[in-house]
Amino acid sequence: MTDTPSWNPDPGSEITIQWIEANGQTFEVAQSGEGKRLALCLHGFPELHYSWRFQIPLLVEQGYRVWAPNMRGYGGSSKPATVRDYALDHLCADVAALIDASGAEEVTLIAHDWGAIVAWAFAIQKIRPLNRLIIMNVPHPMVGRREIRHWRQLRRSWYIFFFQIPWLPEFLISRRKGEAIRGAFSNMAQDQSNFSDKVLDVFAKAALRPGSLTAMLNYYRALVRHRGVVDLEDRQLDTPTLMIWGEEDSALNIKCTEGTEQWVSNLELHRLPGVSHWVQQEAPEKVNAILRGWLA
Repeated sequence: MTDTPSWNPDPGSEITIQWIEANGQTFEVAQSGEGKRLALCLHGFPELHYSWRFQIPLLVEQGYRVWAPNMRGYGGSSKPATVRDYALDHLCADVAALIDASGAEEVTLIAHDWGAIVAWAFAIQKIRPLNRLIIMNVPHPMVGRREIRHWRQLRRSWYIFFFQIPWLPEFLISRRKGEAIRGAFSNMAQDQSNFSDKVLDVFAKAALRPGSLTAMLNYYRALVRHRGVVDLEDRQLDTPTLMIWGEEDSALNIKCTEGTEQWVSNLELHRLPGVSHWVQQEAPEKVNAILRGWLA
């Protein structure tokens, strides 16, 4: 862990970086707003709390105090050493401890990519009460389990299996100053307007911190090696849930949105044509308009 922030918000943004102790870890948290209504934003791979830069002001405007942590292993947050440390039970415990540390009375959990995997597991298990759940471009676990049995999804998930190899993924991703990290955004995005070199440098430099890449990849290794640590079997979720999905997601096929209502009784789905997996960064105006309407 280092106390050097991975992102320095504009002084006029009213976003600050704070260091929060929770679940035996130290988290680098982007914060803004005040009050007892917490919007907790969980990022994905290979991102940071920086990926919520367009949504934080909107959420504050809607009356929320916003916490966007760098999840364990990312940026300046703690980087525990073993693959087991990145299994879903520990990641869900991080979310619970952050909520407890905030002292919030109401919680809206907002999540994308790996953060959304954790958010689904957290909400389904009812670890802490949630007023609302917002998921971006990750399927419900039961839908994901269905889809991975089909070639249409299995071929898109090749990287999960590649990441199981020791040290080689770290070596290849770190080459040329993290060119692969930059490419993950610029090559997948349909509209690259919000992915300038300056933006991509933030993600790449954070990933190249000592220990970061192994920690980030350990999420995928733990997903395979320790997949039975939480029970997500066929449970009904009644938390009001919003799903936002960029239709041009090259990692997750569009059928990953279908059938979610079988397990989520109060679901609203918005599909955004022409938008990639990086939905809240690539199309912030569209995403924020949906958030504003739904949260109102």
